[in-house]
Amino acid sequence: MSVKIKFDLNDGLYLKDPQDSKLGRKIIKFSIVMIYKIGFESFNFKKLAIEINSTEASIYRYFENKHLLLLYLVNWYWEWVNYLINLNTMNITDSKKKLEIVVHSLVFATTDNSLVVFIDESKLHKIVVFEGTKAYHTFEIDKENSVGMFKSYKDLIEVISLIVLEVNPDFKYPHALASNLFEMTNNQLFFANYLPRLTDIPPKKNHEIEVEKMLNYFLCKLLF
Repeated sequence: MSVKIKFDLNDGLYLKDPQDSKLGRKIIKFSIVMIYKIGFESFNFKKLAIEINSTEASIYRYFENKHLLLLYLVNWYWEWVNYLINLNTMNITDSKKKLEIVVHSLVFATTDNSLVVFIDESKLHKIVVFEGTKAYHTFEIDKENSVGMFKSYKDLIEVISLIVLEVNPDFKYPHALASNLFEMTNNQLFFANYLPRLTDIPPKKNHEIEVEKMLNYFLCKLLF
């Protein structure tokens, strides 16, 4: 099956774009599976090479190190969420409805079917929640930011902030609200599953539905 969506990620993230080859896509697919299973700290290219029946050298032809691989995965997720928001709001004129779609897209980005067969969004989301901050809460942040490695995140936040301003043009902190909305979505889903005393989401299986209700409640109080 061919790849039906390709995101143009910052070329500083990779040495060779993994989306363009069978081996590259295999590297992405199984790196997601492995980091999901064992965590980023335990993950390395030697283990990945064994998993995909290849060599470490072949992986290093795509990524300089595992930090950039993680950053690539997080950037891909940011692009995916942005894609969902733009797709689902394309023909919507009602600003409030757009904002509700934003919330739904943030919460259910993990369960929407992707047109990219080598990405498991649910596993990638868990990586973003558990390991995502390791990709940009680093001492290299200024250097990496200066070459555009966080453009995908900034673009996503810009899209959300513009919809916030459509709803309430006088709201003073649209970018802060947009970035907090993204992070809060992931944090509340995490808390509901692992640290329930840090949230008010009831102990049910349908955490996503409850988180969506809660986020819409907060936005209603802030913007209307």
